[in-house]
Amino acid sequence: MQFFFWLVFLIALSAAILVVQNLNTPVAVVKFLFWNFETSLTDIMLGSIGCGMLIVLLLWFPRGIKNLFRVRNLRKRIEILEEEVKHTEGNKPKEP
Repeated sequence: MQFFFWLVFLIALSAAILVVQNLNTPVAVVKFLFWNFETSLTDIMLGSIGCGMLIVLLLWFPRGIKNLFRVRNLRKRIEILEEEVKHTEGNKPKEP
């Protein structure tokens, strides 16, 4: 988990450096079907980084929820088995 936070920090730092170094970039035109949009190249790159991060988050979210429920169920199962072990050990006949 700590690796993930460092990775996100490095991506954010890289994006900030990208913006600072490319403040005076020329205007780029984005054309898609009937839509034309003029913006700086830096805005396009930051937008694509943000969209990529959003897509990864949306793809990870269902798996994260599934793992959360799985871990919760496994912890309950461990508690049940520990209680069974305690109960079983308490009912063992004492050996001479």
